[in-house]
Amino acid sequence: MNKQSVSASIYVQNAEIAKTVIMPGDPLRAKFIAEHYLENPVCFNTVRGMLGYTGTYKGKTLSVMGHGMGCPSISIYATELFSQFDVERIIRIGSAGAIQPDIDLGDLVLAMTCATDSGMANALGIPCTLAPAADYPMLAAAVKTAGQNKIGCHVGTVCTSDYFYHPQADFNDKLAKLGVLAVEMEIAALYLTAAVCGKKALGMVTISDQLVTHKALTALERQESFRDMMSVALETAWEMAV
Repeated sequence: MNKQSVSASIYVQNAEIAKTVIMPGDPLRAKFIAEHYLENPVCFNTVRGMLGYTGTYKGKTLSVMGHGMGCPSISIYATELFSQFDVERIIRIGSAGAIQPDIDLGDLVLAMTCATDSGMANALGIPCTLAPAADYPMLAAAVKTAGQNKIGCHVGTVCTSDYFYHPQADFNDKLAKLGVLAVEMEIAALYLTAAVCGKKALGMVTISDQLVTHKALTALERQESFRDMMSVALETAWEMAV
């Protein structure tokens, strides 16, 4: 598959797309991962600046590509990767705000399930509320990797919101009382897309903002903390890849 004209947002050039794709929101972070972790990375996509690369990691072929911000953006790229490029697994890596006081800045949160205020699930037309969930083997592999590397890790429910600046002042407080760990903007859409396409997905986020204490990571701290998440994602992808 050298080039693909069916896709609206991905135009493959010079390389294949691997069965397992790691997706940060920022395409420049995808470029960073490719240049610092993958062997012989080749850029396969530049459409709309959403950079994508394929290379090898410990001898296995992996891809990394940005997905943009918010549910609509990640759903476009995930749908096309799953349905048009035969991708089997996507791992989202990103940042989030913690809403539980015992979750520290820089900690890793693995999304076992997602609550969401997005209306995307309504389009499925099913007579119930679907609970978007991670692929368990991928989740278990990530938990194992984090533990082996002594990386602070929490597993549970996160909330994917369409709002970065939420109009309801008590939104986070209500979620926290129900045990939700953190808020972000994309994982539920990824899990829903994976379910619709019959594929697998995992979302993991680094806590960049503590919304209870109102503390936030500095730019340097984000750089160092996100590297822990990148390592967990790469090891998880490596374990799942053939």
